[in-house]
Amino acid sequence: MADQLKLLILNASSAERHAIRATLESLHVFTFIDAQDSQQALRLLKQQPVDIIITGLNVGKIDGWRFSRMIRSGLLKTPKNTPILLIPPIYCERIAETTARSYGIDAVLPFEHKDMLPQVLANVLSTHLEKSSRLNLLLLEPIQETADTISEQLKLNFAITHVTTAKAALNAYNQQQFSIVLLDATSSSAQSSSLLVEEILQHNSKQAIVTIIESDDADYAEQLLLSGVTDFIRAPYDPSFLNKVCDHAARREDFMVSYAEFAHKVEQLSVSEVRYKELFSAHQRILLHLNTVVLELDQQGLIRFINPAWEALSGFGVKSTLQKSLSDYCSLDDKQKLTHTINDILNGGQQQQQIEVKLSHKNGNLIWVECRLQLIKNSRNNATITATIDNIHERKQAELQLRHLAHHDPLTGLHNRYYFDQQLNKICQDKYTYEGVEHAVIYIDLDHFKIINDSKGHHQGDIVLKEVAQLFKANIGDDHLVCRIGGDEFAVILTDINLLDAHLIAEGVCSAIEKHSFKSEDQIYTISCSIGLTQITPQNCDPNECLKQADIALYIAKNLGRNLVHCYSKEDAQNNTLQSGLEWGHEIRQALKQDQIELHYQPIWDFKENKVAYFEALLRLKHNGELIYPNQFIPSLEMLNDTFMMDQCVVRNAIACVAKHPELNQVAINLSAQSFLDERLLPLIESNLEKYQVPPTRIIFEITESASINNLKATRKMIEKLNKLGCHFSIDDFGTGFSTFNYLKQLPAQHVKIDGSFVSDMLNDPIDLALVKAINDISRSLDKRSVAEYVENKEIFFALKEIGVDYGQGYFIARPIPVEKIKGELEKISKNKTFYQQ
Repeated sequence: MADQLKLLILNASSAERHAIRATLESLHVFTFIDAQDSQQALRLLKQQPVDIIITGLNVGKIDGWRFSRMIRSGLLKTPKNTPILLIPPIYCERIAETTARSYGIDAVLPFEHKDMLPQVLANVLSTHLEKSSRLNLLLLEPIQETADTISEQLKLNFAITHVTTAKAALNAYNQQQFSIVLLDATSSSAQSSSLLVEEILQHNSKQAIVTIIESDDADYAEQLLLSGVTDFIRAPYDPSFLNKVCDHAARREDFMVSYAEFAHKVEQLSVSEVRYKELFSAHQRILLHLNTVVLELDQQGLIRFINPAWEALSGFGVKSTLQKSLSDYCSLDDKQKLTHTINDILNGGQQQQQIEVKLSHKNGNLIWVECRLQLIKNSRNNATITATIDNIHERKQAELQLRHLAHHDPLTGLHNRYYFDQQLNKICQDKYTYEGVEHAVIYIDLDHFKIINDSKGHHQGDIVLKEVAQLFKANIGDDHLVCRIGGDEFAVILTDINLLDAHLIAEGVCSAIEKHSFKSEDQIYTISCSIGLTQITPQNCDPNECLKQADIALYIAKNLGRNLVHCYSKEDAQNNTLQSGLEWGHEIRQALKQDQIELHYQPIWDFKENKVAYFEALLRLKHNGELIYPNQFIPSLEMLNDTFMMDQCVVRNAIACVAKHPELNQVAINLSAQSFLDERLLPLIESNLEKYQVPPTRIIFEITESASINNLKATRKMIEKLNKLGCHFSIDDFGTGFSTFNYLKQLPAQHVKIDGSFVSDMLNDPIDLALVKAINDISRSLDKRSVAEYVENKEIFFALKEIGVDYGQGYFIARPIPVEKIKGELEKISKNKTFYQQ
């Protein structure tokens, strides 16, 4: 049986704690921990973690809101993203949602709706994420020093995006939601600030905006408020006052809606109270038993009274039910349980009992119901039982869903990452791993699965994953645990097995995947998998270390050529290098998520027109104050199969830059092999061209020759789509793969870049010179333009010009530079007489 989830119930009322437990106990999913005040709960959470928390509001000196803030602080043993459900005594929707966001609470449910706990917990467990109570703030401040000061003052309450111009502010505003816009409206920026306010309020009339002014003119301040600005602050100002003004402005809309909603609630309650008093006497019984079956059993347990709700519930008539046993209407599994409960009550057991059973409907369906039974005695001391029956079928379905969501992957039906971690921690304990008993962990990654996903679509990818899951189960067996831990990655815990047998099972999995034929429409194709294996022994039983070892072994298997099993070994020379590479890759991915990049642009010279023809965008990553070059981080991204994030970042920033800088007449953007066949690429390009209103003819896309020939058909199709869009295309590093000229004929590219390794030594090596000439001649015969890389000196420059190469690129012409220096560089080139010699 799976380990149960630890659920902490924090509530000052023992009756409410009992009611919550009673609602959830039948799920058999949770181990309950009770606390009656917040300080008691905090003492517990300083010592041990829990999986989920249900808290009341008035729970001691530290209320439920501030208790949640303690959880989110990360200062306790329990993880700071532990799911939290708040159960207040009263409930006002907008107030609850607003406050919950501020304190990082996952969900709010009033106590009166406690029957919905299973559904709410199912949603919370399947979606909980890292929580942050900071609000998003867009800061427009042209002076960096002032912006740094403001950011320091506001950083505790706000996540700040800083821009220096109104245009940049509008671009940022269109890409992200902000709770507040803070802008400098002092005399130097007043006009652009007014236009920005007008554009933002046209987009969202309720956007909170605070302006910083230096004027002491009351008319100017009044005009700001009339224009729609939420508030203003005069410079110089007190930092705490700035914080207060921004916080109030950011939450103004929530407060206004909340007050209106609260007033409406009060009015509703007043009306309801009057109506309730009018109807209470006449309709009390009807309200209590509106959809509830009420019945009475005699001393033999036979039904002697039942109300009409029975027919709606079961399909059986009232008359035909009288004088029959209630257990006759139960499913076969529950007959004995209900009979035993009734007999126990009649024979002196507990007088009030509650039981959940399945009733057999007249149409044959089974319905989950809750029976509450109570012993009563008449004046002659004769005992009978009264009972109520409620339909709880939907609640039970939610409970089943909750169990499944907690431990299973919805696509493949395999257990999920949460359950895998749970079981790995369990099997690494001393009572399961001791001298003479060994286990193993294997990590499995499908080789080149991304190509199927990108070329055939995610629907076909999901079909493959389901088939793969069935192959795993068939070749691993029921004695071991198979899990899908994300994407195309799987993990297996092999219990009570030695290393050799574990290796044989892993080899069998590799072989089964390789031999299996996957069908897609009319096409049949095969895939393979790479597997990392590590052993769990009494000497190696730390779950985190075992995970790390299996992960390292998996990536070594990939690096060794894929479609093989690699067993982790301490002596493996690649481990340290690979481990640091993986860690570096995760850092790079985080930097890309935060858009910490800088594009440099290198001019490309037109030999025939004697001018700069276009520019190539070259990526630099900003990390810890330094610029990192692609050769330092792309291998790590490729290891994580995550180059699309990089290309997405470059495409977006380059197109935005072309829109902003007309001197970038045309720009070449490099694409990685992985991204080029990604189905998200074309929509990404189209949306950014449309967003920034950039003509497609101003964009050239480049992909290396070796990447293009790996999947020639798909490459050609993508180039055709980009050409149809209006973009140009270039084959980079041509000649290195040297497949070569036949492939060049099949690809509808406009440019061919001669690999720099041939160009750099062409004046000393006659073979390199011959290759440069050949590639140039073939390009011209195929109506394509040739581009020579590595033009590093004057001699190479003029040799290429004499050969008839169309374009040149290299340090002799210009180095890659930031966009703000391009105008100056173009002026410098125009004054260099060397470039214009015949």
